Amino acid sequence: MSAFLLDVQDLAMRFGGLLAVDGVGFGVRREEIFAIIGPNGAGKTTVFNCVSGFYRPAGGSIVLDGVNTAGMASHLVARHGLVRTFQNIRLFKSLSVVENLLVAQHLQVNTNLLSGLFKLPAYRRAEHAALDRAAYWLDRVGLSALANRDAGTLSYGHQRRLEIARCMITGPRLLLLDEPAAGLNPQEKTDLQVLIDRLRREDHVAVLLIEHDMRLVMNISDRILVMEHGKPIVTGTPGEVRGDERVIKAYLGEE
Repeated sequence: MSAFLLDVQDLAMRFGGLLAVDGVGFGVRREEIFAIIGPNGAGKTTVFNCVSGFYRPAGGSIVLDGVNTAGMASHLVARHGLVRTFQNIRLFKSLSVVENLLVAQHLQVNTNLLSGLFKLPAYRRAEHAALDRAAYWLDRVGLSALANRDAGTLSYGHQRRLEIARCMITGPRLLLLDEPAAGLNPQEKTDLQVLIDRLRREDHVAVLLIEHDMRLVMNISDRILVMEHGKPIVTGTPGEVRGDERVIKAYLGEE
């Protein structure tokens, strides 16, 4: 068995004549929190989009738990256990909080037309199980009291939590978080850090995140990849990255 749950090698992505990502490689271990940082335009989100199946890479390999997913459509990548959030929250804002979690389980619920039409026992069992899973995850992220509120009426921090719950309810092995702390106040960022660490420890999920909040990244990450101009600069522990002169010059700034 590979040491890495996700193994990315020599990843490349072109947009016309622009080579947006060039030679990026990294591995995410099981139950590891791995961060990708870099200045705006470094190619972080492009890497995310390739890994999660939203872009077809121009070159390189993406292996998820032994399966080559490079070029695979996003819904197929999700079936292999990789799910993601986005910089801009993408909830069904006119649906209730609990309905958002029920929709997320559509692949797991018996959707046979006749079963649903006649409310056959198999359909009812699947429906009850989906409601139980939704209740469990609302409790895990602290949103049980808001279950019947429209998702669009929640605070930004609560919407972020709902988005993470919607991912986790599908039972992923790897969770991709795209700037999860964006727009959060200091207390919400602290709560987010606690939640991410709990997901890793209690649900045995690996986490790959893009984040600009350096305090959160340094506090929570096991390892960090730093990118600039679409290329990798260094990969290492927070301490190694913090003290690397190339990182200081390219991203953290220098005197």
